[in-house]
Amino acid sequence: MSLVVVGAPGDRRPALFAAACRAAGLPEPRLIAWTDVLRGAPLALEAGDLVRVDSPGGDPETDVLLRGPGEPARVGGGARWYRTFTAALRRLSAAASQAGARLLGDVEEIAVMFDKRLAHARLLAAGVPVPVALPGVDGYTALRSRMDETGERRVFVKPAHGSSASGVVALQTAPGRVRAVTSAFMAGDRLVNALRVRSYASEEEVAALIGLLAPDGLHVERWLPKATLDGRVFDLRVVVIGGEPTHAVARTSRTPMTNLHLGGARGDLGAVQRALGEDGWRRALDVCARAASCFPGSLMVGVDLLVGAGLKRFAVCEVNAFGDLLPGLTGLPGGPAEGIDTYAAQVRASLPGIRCTT
Repeated sequence: MSLVVVGAPGDRRPALFAAACRAAGLPEPRLIAWTDVLRGAPLALEAGDLVRVDSPGGDPETDVLLRGPGEPARVGGGARWYRTFTAALRRLSAAASQAGARLLGDVEEIAVMFDKRLAHARLLAAGVPVPVALPGVDGYTALRSRMDETGERRVFVKPAHGSSASGVVALQTAPGRVRAVTSAFMAGDRLVNALRVRSYASEEEVAALIGLLAPDGLHVERWLPKATLDGRVFDLRVVVIGGEPTHAVARTSRTPMTNLHLGGARGDLGAVQRALGEDGWRRALDVCARAASCFPGSLMVGVDLLVGAGLKRFAVCEVNAFGDLLPGLTGLPGGPAEGIDTYAAQVRASLPGIRCTT
């Protein structure tokens, strides 16, 4: 039996997983580059191999194969990215099956998690609390019509296949006023990802912004007011491994986006736990476990959990197939991953009996 990782050479994710394997006394995993999978190259899988599917990452060559040529920092191309990525996942699954290897994640579940509309529908059908969605939005006119029909004045507009908050817009409206907050920078007739969140406050600009995002498909959700911690809004990223919440981080921000690469910061998880109380914290983790149970073939999922203002209400806004990149974070005290990081915990879960250290 050998461990194999499908990932991007030089990316932190396969490197951190390899470090966890070495710490457990296991051989270095063999790395298959996403570029080889996407080009249809022979993958040299063998009977008994355990294959971990990791993120394609930000590798420029991989991005060209997924989205086509263009500026790597551009927003858009998500629909093509999704078609190419899911087709590659299915080829990988077929190759593993033919070789007698076993994938550590279900490729069809990964495909659902990378379509926000499908993931939302699956969670909703299972009774997992999620924000109300506004269906049938294919542009700015339809968006405003749906908002008027439902009485919504604050929504999140998300590219259906985006990640890392790329192209996400927090939109607020009032009579005669509109304000969109996003990390997308409008450079003429194109959008570019920026590391600084900015605002657009004219109807013309906001209509153009949504118009540039719409061709790849949109998912629109009610904007639920978030709880605050030390004057900053926060949500939780909870990693669920083998069906059990193992790691959690509070993400805080002064903007609607809590992503750490957009100026968000790790907050005091202990303060969140104390504010929620024992029962509230238990309910929060239970919601995350229920969300993960919708993807039973996935060893690990990262659940983004909204904590409502007043600390009484929870809602799942994202389920991430590759939501384990939390360097330096060890598992929840008293849990199965106490003292080890997300990668060591996955090694332990996939190979019972293995001892892992950080």
